[in-house]
Amino acid sequence: MKRVYTLKDVEELKARGESLPANAILTPSAREALGRECAVSGPQTGAVGRKEYPVPDKVFHWESGKDPKTSQELEKFFFSPKVQALKELIVDLGRRSYRKNFNDGNGGNFSVRVGDNLVLCTPTMISKGSMSADDMCLVDLDGNQLAGKRKRTSEVLAHLAIMKRQPLAKACCHAHPPHATAFALADKTPPRCVNPETEIFIGQVGLADYGTPGTLQMAEKVGEVGVDHDCVFMVNHGVMTWAGDIETAFWKMENVEAHCYTSMLAYQIGGPKKFSDAEACELLKIRKSMGMVEQGKDDHYKECGLCDAEDEARQPCVCKQSAHSSASFGELDEDAEKLVSKITEMILGELGGK
Repeated sequence: MKRVYTLKDVEELKARGESLPANAILTPSAREALGRECAVSGPQTGAVGRKEYPVPDKVFHWESGKDPKTSQELEKFFFSPKVQALKELIVDLGRRSYRKNFNDGNGGNFSVRVGDNLVLCTPTMISKGSMSADDMCLVDLDGNQLAGKRKRTSEVLAHLAIMKRQPLAKACCHAHPPHATAFALADKTPPRCVNPETEIFIGQVGLADYGTPGTLQMAEKVGEVGVDHDCVFMVNHGVMTWAGDIETAFWKMENVEAHCYTSMLAYQIGGPKKFSDAEACELLKIRKSMGMVEQGKDDHYKECGLCDAEDEARQPCVCKQSAHSSASFGELDEDAEKLVSKITEMILGELGGK
């Protein structure tokens, strides 16, 4: 049977002068450490002159119709090398997320679909910065727990609601990144047609109305919006992203948080400049070519092909506002502006006199 090797295992093998088995499965931290060693020692055989340079397939693949059923089958599957490696990856992502201030207290959770009716997820009441592989849980698509030492998170219901509706959603990430969550608290979505990476990897952010966290009501609201949006702002709560694999879902969380942060800064210096219609259409083509979820029907994509997918009942896209508009963040107070101007002049005068 193949064995999963952690960073500690690799270091112990190296100390004893032993080689890593050819069929060894490595945790992310062990793989990263070995990658650094390879970079120092030089290129390995087959790294130069290749005919193809494939992109790694990070999706967890399973054989449809072959889900384990009995207690013995479930236990064997739950502790299999492939699932153990996935647990280690979730632990690694939890630490990265916590260090970025995406998860306050025990907030946030991760999930990965690992079978027709099986989902691996994080437990309830645990800091995402201090998880271990032994903390992970296994549930079915109805949320019934099948394996694990700890109780599964109640919010996995929202993950499952998306997975049931959208076959492309095989991994979900929920977190509370501060700037993106600020938009969610304000019931707003970030501007469109101003950032290439956001248009390609996120597209139109969906807005799911508030529901009590962990309830079926909240799950249904998120699931309905998550069908057509791979990034959902849960109003008065946080952010949900999904993808074919868990690391890509986490990258989308990073993408939307960075976009919300830089958008806030841009509004402070006059507002973001939008793309031309032709430039926006090019980004839409790239998004489609990468197999991203279609956001709305084709007849919604006229002109720039992006802004018309908005929800007219909520905040309009920045593309339909003046480049210098501050409407999304409240009207300017003329008296306050005069006071700020006066104070600025006084400070500059003092500095000039020194």
